[in-house]
Amino acid sequence: MLSILRATIVACAGLVLIPALARAHVVADPNEGPAGGYIRTAFRVTHGCKGSPTLAVTIRMPEGVLSAKPMPKPGWTIEIKTRLLEKPVAGQHGFAVRDAVTEVTWQGGRLENNQFDEFVVMVGLPDRAGETLYFPTVQTCEKGANNWTGIPAAGQSAHDLPEPAPSITLKPAAGHHAH
Repeated sequence: MLSILRATIVACAGLVLIPALARAHVVADPNEGPAGGYIRTAFRVTHGCKGSPTLAVTIRMPEGVLSAKPMPKPGWTIEIKTRLLEKPVAGQHGFAVRDAVTEVTWQGGRLENNQFDEFVVMVGLPDRAGETLYFPTVQTCEKGANNWTGIPAAGQSAHDLPEPAPSITLKPAAGHHAH
């Protein structure tokens, strides 16, 4: 009798998880990085748009991110948009940074709905430990789009949003950072 009860509980737990899996979204992995340092993160796309294949992924950089270098993907082209800074800021190795990356787009490839892929970026993070940065992401498909652009209001959880933006939490830096 106890084994039947356990089996029933496990089956019910599985049914509860199905809607959560269906709400899968674009995430950054890893999603924690050193404040004032660099992180190599992958924005994972786990499905298309209501069954339609993904043809482009655009990631907008939040305020404070100056540097973003995308990793090339075979079969995809990359477009990097920048904005001119009001005044240059000191960058790594004594170079002045005059413009900031605002957006990175991969396009021209095809990611089928039943596949997943990762879009990798090396990001220079601002020195604001404890803050969470949101990276609004638009997934353009053959038919339609998913706008993973939701940013939670103060006191709200990203899990409460229908299409939350991927995020990275800034941790206190520990020593020298790689880039």
